[in-house]
Amino acid sequence: MGYDLERFVGYVNEGLLCCVCRDVLESPLQAPCEHAYCSGCISSWLVHHHSCPEDRLPLDVGSLKPLYRYMRNDLNRLQIRCVNAGQGCEVVCSLETLHTHEDECEFAFISCSNTGGEYFCYHCGCPVQVERRGLEAHLSECNFRSRECLNGCGHTLLSTDQSQHNCVAELRTEVEMLRAEMLCKVEEVRREMESRLDSQRRHMVQKESQLKNEVEEIKGQMSRVMCDMRALLGAERLMRQELAEAELEKRELLELLKDLQPTRSQHPVEQVAREEHQGVQQTPGWELHTKPTRHQLREASLYASSLSLHSAQATNASGPPPSPQLGEGARKGGTRSLTLDCIKRKSREVTVI
Repeated sequence: MGYDLERFVGYVNEGLLCCVCRDVLESPLQAPCEHAYCSGCISSWLVHHHSCPEDRLPLDVGSLKPLYRYMRNDLNRLQIRCVNAGQGCEVVCSLETLHTHEDECEFAFISCSNTGGEYFCYHCGCPVQVERRGLEAHLSECNFRSRECLNGCGHTLLSTDQSQHNCVAELRTEVEMLRAEMLCKVEEVRREMESRLDSQRRHMVQKESQLKNEVEEIKGQMSRVMCDMRALLGAERLMRQELAEAELEKRELLELLKDLQPTRSQHPVEQVAREEHQGVQQTPGWELHTKPTRHQLREASLYASSLSLHSAQATNASGPPPSPQLGEGARKGGTRSLTLDCIKRKSREVTVI
């Protein structure tokens, strides 16, 4: 609906009138045929019709467009009376500033701001509508105005409820509400803490089982390491025993060498070998059946060395016969060198062990 034509002061061009309601255009729109309408009017018209109200040409909502600029300027310059002129407002303003004035007009009716206080619904508030200029006077006398209790309990009361207000009962009710709210919060916190403790307990159990597995694994590794250490210590002990026995054998061979050098150097090697061989043959039968001792093994080794030296000298017998003095010296040197070679070979065997 447009603005009532009787509210305007002065002449109004017919081109600024709505083709549907015949009032001055409000939120105007223009058709392709250049006819202008109020936006509300043409929208209601096109719901049942699909043509222009003036010339009946086809028309739809998509073909509508804003009014020409010069027509909008003419429309905004029109002078119109306030809608509250019946209540005594005598203001005449341009159509462009009409809404600004009506929002601040002192003669406009507005609703009372007392809605019944904080604990009351909006529909239980004051239903009175007063002019904006008389709102303050009404608020001072309104039965729905609210203020704090004079006894200091802190409650906001309506003027009609002050005679029935009981501070103790109100405070008790408020305490019960706070207590119930606190219990709800405590229960919520307790549940949250229990859930957290359960999760931490499960985590600790998993961690404990993991640590137990790691401890068992470490124990197995330690047992294997101890077995390896025992084996190494046993091997080292055996090696030390073998080294001690080899050192003792070496010492006995050296002592035997010292004993043999002064006696064996005075006789030929063949005689020494023959005597040893005869001594072996003259050994009683019960000794041959016994197990050879370490000393007997050393004697056998020395005997084998003497035999090898004797064979070497027999091979060299085809050469020119040496003088008696040179032959005796050569036999002594050969015996000594052969004994030294045997001692060196035994020393190498001991070192290798």
